[in-house]
Amino acid sequence: MQVDIPEISVQELEALRNAKTDFIILDVRNPDEYAICNLGGCLIPFKELSSRLDELNREQLIVVHCHAGGRSRRATEFLIQAGFKNVKNLRGGITAWANEIDSKMAKY
Repeated sequence: MQVDIPEISVQELEALRNAKTDFIILDVRNPDEYAICNLGGCLIPFKELSSRLDELNREQLIVVHCHAGGRSRRATEFLIQAGFKNVKNLRGGITAWANEIDSKMAKY
């Protein structure tokens, strides 16, 4: 079944953060990537996501990100198929965030 993957830009994510909107940033990268740089989100590596769904609030907006957007796109699709209603993929991942929002963030 093909799922339409909702996305959010890094500018939209920054606006949510600045507005202090109640949402979850879900980082689906690996712990070593998270240690290099992160957005302060909840770290659940993609390979562990299916066994850790109970750690996420199904009612809350969840913005999923990874390095460049591939894993997070698959994770967003998985969450939607698992019944999460308000999930968005961060287009371009943390790389887009570093390039367009926070130039001080470590490049990797």
